[in-house]
Amino acid sequence: MTYQAFLENDFTPFDPLLLTEETEKIVCQNLSRKYTSFYCTGVYGGISTGYLCGCCLRCIFCWVSLSRDFPFKYGKFYTPKEVVNRLISNAKKKRINKLRISGGEPTICKEHLLEVLNLINETSYFFILETNGILLGHDIEFVKELKKYNNLYVRVSLKAGTPEGFQIRTGAQGKFYELPYRALQYLREAGIYFRAASMSDPRLMPKEERKRMIKKLDQIGYHDYLEEEICDPYDTSILRLNKAGWKIF
Repeated sequence: MTYQAFLENDFTPFDPLLLTEETEKIVCQNLSRKYTSFYCTGVYGGISTGYLCGCCLRCIFCWVSLSRDFPFKYGKFYTPKEVVNRLISNAKKKRINKLRISGGEPTICKEHLLEVLNLINETSYFFILETNGILLGHDIEFVKELKKYNNLYVRVSLKAGTPEGFQIRTGAQGKFYELPYRALQYLREAGIYFRAASMSDPRLMPKEERKRMIKKLDQIGYHDYLEEEICDPYDTSILRLNKAGWKIF
């Protein structure tokens, strides 16, 4: 297959699980994974971040760099130990205790992520796993493996309230829209600390679809706080929106 970059007007909906496999061939190397940088940012009250390459969705509103769309052009490989050492080193400099990996989908390269979590579990640092939920919803055993980490918080980002909305805004086939909701169910059943978030900006998600998303969450038993996001005018977000034919800025 031709590697899927950002969406354009005439895109063909793809299978995100197949895109995961293609992405893993590029960004995974044994236990190592591709990253572009390590830094601290003010979100979550201050967090040390590893910025990785590669994702299994092509959200039109995504703010991350073009390493998402062209992972073969960016980054270099780091072992789990190198990643954790850099995360903690930067955290110590800023006197913060939260860590994450961002800039792509961290559940791609599963063994790399689990080894990162194993190493962090031996420390007093808290790890925030930001995910689109596709791979966790696809693999309940993956979720069960996360149960052993006491210093872990999982933030699942919902992209849509309908299959049609999911397909038009992520590029993935609409039939996969259930997976993030399934991830929420699996996380709840496993007793893992988690929350749901959503890009429910009314310029992107119609009000009726948002209602259906809220109803869907209610149906699966999620009654906790929903973090609702607004699309900010990052250069990369504007580029992706324009390429896909959306003019909201």
